[in-house]
Amino acid sequence: MYTIDLNSDLGEGFGAYTIGSDGDILKHVTSANIACGFHAGDPVVMNKTVALAAGNGVAMGAHPGLPDLVGFGRRTMAVTPEEAYAMVVYQVGALAAFAKTQGRSLQHVKPHGALYNMAVKDAALAAAVARAVHDIDSNLILFGLAGSQLIVQGEKMGLQTASEVFADRTYQPDGSLTPRSRADAMVTDENIAISRVLRMITEGVVRAQNGEDIPVRADTVCVHGDGAKALAFACKIHSVLSEQGVTVTSFR
Repeated sequence: MYTIDLNSDLGEGFGAYTIGSDGDILKHVTSANIACGFHAGDPVVMNKTVALAAGNGVAMGAHPGLPDLVGFGRRTMAVTPEEAYAMVVYQVGALAAFAKTQGRSLQHVKPHGALYNMAVKDAALAAAVARAVHDIDSNLILFGLAGSQLIVQGEKMGLQTASEVFADRTYQPDGSLTPRSRADAMVTDENIAISRVLRMITEGVVRAQNGEDIPVRADTVCVHGDGAKALAFACKIHSVLSEQGVTVTSFR
């Protein structure tokens, strides 16, 4: 009766630094958002992560972010729509090239961190991101927060969009994610995460931090790959969803 994609942000190590358990997480998710070198990742890591995703039969997408390696792309920057367009084209193009060398192609694009959250509410920025994706390949799916400007502008651009919900993040009454600067931003209990995910998929609602149920559309569920419990979350969520009769699969 229900079908959902399960995605994770991966390929976020660089140089001598390893972040997350990509090889293990890829056994449980259906789509991988691969860092493209601005907020995390490097050419070698990008190439290896494409190979890992392909080897596990996981659909892959680009995860472009702001040029802020020290801040992991999670610090707001004053970028213009023109700059955002160029950043997205640059990063998606790089990952698409790695995919092509391995006989693969990208399924989607999902902005990362601050770029994602800025484009949630900034229509001009979201439109620039959507235009970049469209100009690269109009068959790419644009992932964006459910109910956000990313979804609105992606649809205006004629793109297929996927409304994203989060297993490991809490929500504000307006449907935005609770800022990471707050102590209550993350969901760390696996059982609570699973309960929330099931409600988002089957009821179309999530409990906001003020106790109110707010509507959401769930096409794809994210588990952040850098989280301390990322592997446990991905494994258990996939398992429980399957047990509950929810088909977990990528879009293509």
